[in-house]
Amino acid sequence: MPGIGPRTAQRLALHILRQPEEKIRVFSSALLTAKTKVGQCKKCFHLTAEQECEICLNSKRNPSQICVVADSRDLIALERTREYKGLYHVLGGLISPMDGIGPELLTISSLVKRVSNENNLEVILALTPSVEGDTTSLYLARLLKPFVKVTRIAYGLPVGSELEYADEVTLTRAIEGRREIE
Repeated sequence: MPGIGPRTAQRLALHILRQPEEKIRVFSSALLTAKTKVGQCKKCFHLTAEQECEICLNSKRNPSQICVVADSRDLIALERTREYKGLYHVLGGLISPMDGIGPELLTISSLVKRVSNENNLEVILALTPSVEGDTTSLYLARLLKPFVKVTRIAYGLPVGSELEYADEVTLTRAIEGRREIE
């Protein structure tokens, strides 16, 4: 499984093997239920067990902003900040010609249709600062600018890091994304 190294996998396997058979049945049943019941929101493509996710159904969210993320993990990370109050759109990945992933394999056409049909004032691109993220951001900006203001989240130095250890691209983005102290 992604993010699980060999030692952690071994500990998990040994833990599961020590559990009573009934606990294992409940656990495996829960996994099967999740696999069959969890799908994508028809509006934003986030994970949900319903037709629309709870974020899209929340009337207190700001419908004039759509934050575009590569996948649901990114959406969850942004939600943990409790700062962003708008809606989301999950692309399902990033454009990566080297991996055979073109715009047609992502939810880009749904995003363009959504933005052109709704009264959004801003689309915020929250994509990874990588070649694939930059490519996807530039592609989306070109498609969406006729309909809406397109912005991108700032990138720079993580809190607690040392300048001397930062790479040139990170430092450049930190300088470019600077803002006035209030």
